[in-house]
Amino acid sequence: MSKSLFSIAFGVGTQNRQGNWLEVFYAQPLLNPSAELVAAISPLLNYEGGNQAIAFTAHQAYQLADAVESVDAAQAALLNRLAESQKPLVATLLAEDAAPSSTPEAYLKLHLLSHRLVKPHGLNLTGIFPLLPNVAWTNQGAVDLAELAELQLEARLKGKLLEVFSVDKFPKMTDYVVPAGVRIADTARVRLGAYIGEGTTVMHEGFVNFNAGTQGPGMIEGRVSAGVFVGKGSDLGGGCSTMGTLSGGGNIVISVGEGCLIGANAGIGIPLGDRNIVEAGLYVTAGTKIAVLDDQNALVKVVKGRDLAGQADLLFRRNSQTGAVECKTNKTAIELNEALHAHN
Repeated sequence: MSKSLFSIAFGVGTQNRQGNWLEVFYAQPLLNPSAELVAAISPLLNYEGGNQAIAFTAHQAYQLADAVESVDAAQAALLNRLAESQKPLVATLLAEDAAPSSTPEAYLKLHLLSHRLVKPHGLNLTGIFPLLPNVAWTNQGAVDLAELAELQLEARLKGKLLEVFSVDKFPKMTDYVVPAGVRIADTARVRLGAYIGEGTTVMHEGFVNFNAGTQGPGMIEGRVSAGVFVGKGSDLGGGCSTMGTLSGGGNIVISVGEGCLIGANAGIGIPLGDRNIVEAGLYVTAGTKIAVLDDQNALVKVVKGRDLAGQADLLFRRNSQTGAVECKTNKTAIELNEALHAHN
């Protein structure tokens, strides 16, 4: 068996009455763990290779802690804490970055993103949705929807309230990890699996989906859809939108370059290059007809939005007299034509 693994994590989670996993919390997930750590834990877990989620007991947690003490003191300390758990424990070992095949595997990949160990599009998340059960997220944790009504009644009979915050496949990120150096005004608007870079502020109307995020620093007051990554120093204005791969972007990876500004209530369906500005209220998609103007405001060419994807130093605006969408550049007509042809 190869002693080189893609990822390892020891977690504590929630199961329903049938023993099916609802969610898993990994306090210290590891990317590319040491061969010594793998060798120390494999015999105790009867791990023989591949991608596996292996349940273990509190007694085994103590054994694992002893086995890894000399190899990784932090993981040993975590395992000693997990040995005190009243909830089910699981060790998830990924030999390779293959499509997840279980709920613990899916949750590990979401943790790797939110712990900033891997950037969006850096993991194989194929088929993740069926592995994430739709559960009620309550003040008592994750609850199977089939068991919710009974538990609500039990709580009421005891004079208590089982409060349901959301019913969703994804929990909020901050219940699992709070990355260093960030501000999140409304934590319910950032899903587990989001990558929030240091220096990022997510305001109340901001939203960041899974497998999406920010390099930081930056201000997010709009929507960062699934698959979208926002570069360093870029700001998304209030109510603006980025078109994700799940909401019409297709197989085009939508991204925002460095130093960009997307105005309030604006939106993009194309990748933006560095230092782009999109006027407030303007939505630019791949098929939008755009009049490209040179540095003298002379019309050079009419193109589709996709033809300008990824190009730097552009200002997208709507002509308030004609309604035409225009793109202003600091290049001359000759330079601009060369750039357009090179891109095509």
